[in-house]
Amino acid sequence: MDFRQLESFIAIAKNKSFSKAARELYLTQPTLSNHMQNLEKELGTFLLNRTNREISLTRAGEIFYDYAQKILSLKDTAQYNLGEYVGKIEGTLTINASTIPEQYIIPSLLTDFNSLYPNITYKVNHLDSFEIVESLKECKIPFGFTGSFFKDSSLEYLPIMKDDLVLITPVDFDNESDVVSLETLQTLPMVLREEGSGTRNLLSKELKRHKISIYDLKIKSMAENTQTIKSLVQAGLCCSIVSSKAIENELKLGLIKKYKVADLNLERNFYFVYSKERIFSHLEKNFIDYIASIYK
Repeated sequence: MDFRQLESFIAIAKNKSFSKAARELYLTQPTLSNHMQNLEKELGTFLLNRTNREISLTRAGEIFYDYAQKILSLKDTAQYNLGEYVGKIEGTLTINASTIPEQYIIPSLLTDFNSLYPNITYKVNHLDSFEIVESLKECKIPFGFTGSFFKDSSLEYLPIMKDDLVLITPVDFDNESDVVSLETLQTLPMVLREEGSGTRNLLSKELKRHKISIYDLKIKSMAENTQTIKSLVQAGLCCSIVSSKAIENELKLGLIKKYKVADLNLERNFYFVYSKERIFSHLEKNFIDYIASIYK
């Protein structure tokens, strides 16, 4: 058994997919499969159910998953403590973030943290807000950055930035004011984020206050990527609801227009969230303390 096998097992369990795990670890799928075959052979049991379209853990896999995480956490802690002893703190920090934090918060944040600890490497994973929270509750990831608040006593949320959602339209869209009515919104062709995203969750919640389903909108397309959404709007195909943080450059260049939507409160917070029940490595604890210190 070696650390690469454990890392492969955890990545497959987390992503429920060999292909996604291979991309995350920068390995080929045959290499990943070889790691799993050798690990299962050494343990004398199957860890993964491979019969379904989506990979799942066997009961043995569920038991071993916690041990695998603890082993890797202990390894990271040992590296961290030895680094402190010799005056060189190093290790790998895994960051999980939803779309807007990933694109507009993480880059400057990691640059500042890296200036303090230049020997640390980073792995940035994209998950939507719901996936982050579910993974935290299952102790599959150490922490994450989300655009939604899902109340749970096992999680600690730290607000890190305010944001508001706005309607964006092609430049040839004409409205009498900078506010669009709910009636007008329901007539516009829309491209929306995927289910589970913080943006979609907030829009759906606000529409429900007015007894409007999100499916009452004229949904033209669905997209996971904010850049794709902006490109579709610029091309004139549709309109969308996006973060105001994501469109600053497009507005300056006159590529799109933005409007508020009447009667909808689309203000929100972005959060740094972690599990109160997880045992953190020293490096993870150091990062949590750093986030807490700058976002008091």
